[in-house]
Amino acid sequence: MTDTSSAPNKSSSRVAGTGQAVISARGVHKHYGAIKAVDGVDLEVRGGELFGLIGHNGAGKSTLFKMMLGLTAATAGEIRIGGALVNGGDFRAVRRTVGYLPENVVLYDNLSGLETLHFFSRLKGVAPHLSAAVLARVGLADAAQRRVGEYSKGMRQRLGFAQALLGSPRILFLDEPTSGLDPEAIRSFYAVLRQLKGEGVTMVISSHILAEIQERVDRLAIMAAGRVQASGTVQALREEMDLPLRFTVKVAPADVAAVQAALRQLPVSAIEAADGQVTVHCRRDAKMAVIAALARLDGRVLDLTVREPSLEDLFFGFSD
Repeated sequence: MTDTSSAPNKSSSRVAGTGQAVISARGVHKHYGAIKAVDGVDLEVRGGELFGLIGHNGAGKSTLFKMMLGLTAATAGEIRIGGALVNGGDFRAVRRTVGYLPENVVLYDNLSGLETLHFFSRLKGVAPHLSAAVLARVGLADAAQRRVGEYSKGMRQRLGFAQALLGSPRILFLDEPTSGLDPEAIRSFYAVLRQLKGEGVTMVISSHILAEIQERVDRLAIMAAGRVQASGTVQALREEMDLPLRFTVKVAPADVAAVQAALRQLPVSAIEAADGQVTVHCRRDAKMAVIAALARLDGRVLDLTVREPSLEDLFFGFSD
C-alpha cells in the first residue's frame, strides 16, 4: 500500500469522488456447498459515505466484506470497488487505497505497538516513520513502546484500527470495530471517523451495537440469511416499516382522564396511564393529530416526548 497522504495516485483520486458509487455489488453469491453464506446481494455505497451493515451472526456480513476485499472469490455476481472489478487486473491498484479492520485482530505479542505498525508498514509499502502519528491518532502514543502482549483487548482493537489507517486509505472496511472498547474509546473512535469523513473517506462499518451506530451512519443495510432485507437512511427505513411512534405525556394526576378522553377518538393503538404519565402509541400518519389534540388541553400538558422507532426496532422488524 502506498502512502496516499503525500501523492494520491490515479486510483486514489478515482475512488474519492463524494456522492458517486465507490462500492457496488450486483447479484453477489457465495456458496459453501449447500450453505448460501451470501445469497444474491445488491448493494451500493457512495463516496464519502459512512455506511452501516448490520445483521445477526451468520447473516453474511463478514463474508461480504471478504469478497469486497478480494480475500475470497464470489461464487457468482459482480463487485466493483472504485470502478474496478474485484477479480480484475485493475483491482491491485485500487486495493492500495483500501484499509481493513477485521473482526478478530491477530497481532504478535512480542512486538511493541510501534514495531507492529512498522511491520504492517513494510507489508503495505508505507513509510515506517508515519507509524507514530497513526498511533497517536488512535490514542496509543503513550503505549507505543509497550509489548502488545501487555495490551488490553481495547488497546489491541485500537492497534488494529491503526494498521487499517496506515497509508491514508480512501476506503475503509471496519468489521465490529468497537469490540472491547470502553465508552471513552468508542467516542474517540467515532471522532476519528468524523475526521475521516470530512476528508472524503468512504467507510463501511459492521456492528452488533445498533444504538451506537444509529445516529452516526449516513445509510445502512440490514442483512439476514445472506440477503439485504432493506437499505436506506434510518429515517427512510422508519417510514417504510411504519412502526408506531410512542408519545409520553406528563400531566398532573387529576388531568390524566382529560388527556385520555382527548386522545380516545384518535387512531391510537394504546393509551396507558400511571403516576401522572400517559403513554400513547400511534401510527406515523396520526402524529400531528395527536399533537394537535394535546395542544387543545389549555396547558394541562406539563411535558411531552416522542420516541421514534429505534434501529433495533427496525432491525427486528425487517430481519424476523
